[in-house]
Amino acid sequence: MNVLRKSFVIGMTVIGMGAAALSAQAQETPKPRTHAYAATKFDGAQRMQARQQKLHDALKLTAQQESAWQTYLAATKREPRVGRAEHVAYKELTAPQRLEKSIAFSKARIERQEKHLAALNTFYSALTPDQQKIFDLAGGGDRPHGFRHRG
Repeated sequence: MNVLRKSFVIGMTVIGMGAAALSAQAQETPKPRTHAYAATKFDGAQRMQARQQKLHDALKLTAQQESAWQTYLAATKREPRVGRAEHVAYKELTAPQRLEKSIAFSKARIERQEKHLAALNTFYSALTPDQQKIFDLAGGGDRPHGFRHRG
């Protein structure tokens, strides 16, 4: 009887292990991760326009300041990005050519920043001291670690 009991226990153990192995294999394969932001429709221009409208309302501009505001917006409007075709050609360039192109991009960026600074100085000088404080806070003056830095 002892042999029968041992055989029964061994048999049940083997069946239990087999069932566990089958259930482990029956699990679904995990779905590929998708980023939450990929499913949303993000419109940067719409977001920027809403931010500008919020700032405009907070500043409570006078009629004389309104023309300076419109000039500032026109000068700081983002230009459409260059197509990806340039990036494909970038791979075919030699190292010195890539560096020259990088320097040209940097110079163009500095020119845009200087244009932005001139427009900002013109608009900023038209604001009252209270409006300047509001503008400074809206431009990132309340961020402790600088623009786009986290932590």
